[in-house]
Amino acid sequence: MARCSTSRPRASPSSRAGEAMATAINARPAGIRWMVRALSILAYITLWQVASTTHLNLGIVTFRNVPPPIEVVQSALALFRSPKLTAHVTSSLWRVFAGYGAAVVIGVILGFAIGRSRAASDLLLPPLELLRPIPAVAWIPLSILIFPSSELSMIYITFIGALFPIVLNTVHGVANVDRRLVASARSLGAGELAILREVVLPDAAPSIVTGLAIGMGTSWFCLVTAEMISGQFGIGYYTWEAYTLQNYADIIVGMLIIGLLGMGSSWLLTTAGRLLMPWRSPKVAR
Repeated sequence: MARCSTSRPRASPSSRAGEAMATAINARPAGIRWMVRALSILAYITLWQVASTTHLNLGIVTFRNVPPPIEVVQSALALFRSPKLTAHVTSSLWRVFAGYGAAVVIGVILGFAIGRSRAASDLLLPPLELLRPIPAVAWIPLSILIFPSSELSMIYITFIGALFPIVLNTVHGVANVDRRLVASARSLGAGELAILREVVLPDAAPSIVTGLAIGMGTSWFCLVTAEMISGQFGIGYYTWEAYTLQNYADIIVGMLIIGLLGMGSSWLLTTAGRLLMPWRSPKVAR
C-alpha cells in the first residue's frame, strides 16, 4: 500500500525569492527606509518643478497654469504669517471632530446592535444600505433646509461621511467574532455585558479601528466639499476662494494643508489603535 507523505510541499524558487525580498525590505534599518521615503517625495517635487516651469503639455493634461513649488512655498509662508490660518484651521478642526465624534458614538453603537442582533439587522441595515451610496454633495441642499445654520449643516455632512464606514466595519468585526469563544465564555458563566467586553470587543477591535480610520478620511473629504459650498471659514473655503480669485498657488497650499490635517488625524487614530491593541502585532513593517 502506498505510503502517504506528511512532508510539506516545497516552495517554488519564485516564491522563495519573493519571500526573501520581502524579508530583506522589512529588515532594512528604519533610517534607510525614512531616507527612501524622503527621496521619493523630493523626486515628485522635482518632477513638479520641471513640469510647471517648462509648461509641460501632454495633450490631455497641461501644466501651463500650475504654479511651481517655489511659488507655493511663498504663498504658504504668507499664510502662516497671517491670522487667517488659525481661523481656517480651527474652524475645520471643530467641524471635523464634532461630526466625527458623533459618528463614532452612533456608528459603533449601531454596529454592535446590527452585528449582535438579527432583529436589529433587519430593522436598521436596509435603510442604512439605502442611504450609504448617496454622495455627500447630494446631502448639502437637504442639510441646509433641515438645520438653522450653515455651521450645523457642515457638521452634519461630516457626520454622514464618517458614519457609514464606521457602522459597516463595526458590523463586520462584531459579526465575525469566533462563536466558539462566545460559547466558551457563556459556558463559564459570563453574562452578556462580560461577553461584549471580554470577547466581542477585543476580537472586533481591529475592524472597528479600520472603520474609524476610513471614517476620518471621508469626514475630511466631506467637510471640504461642504465648506466649498456653504462655508465662510475653513480650509475648504480658503481653497475654493483661492480658485475664484485665481490664486493658483493658494489652491495648492490649501490642498496640502488638508492632506496634512487628514494624514495627521488618521495617524493619531492608527497609533492609538495599536496602543490599545497590544495583542495584535502589525503585519507590515512601518
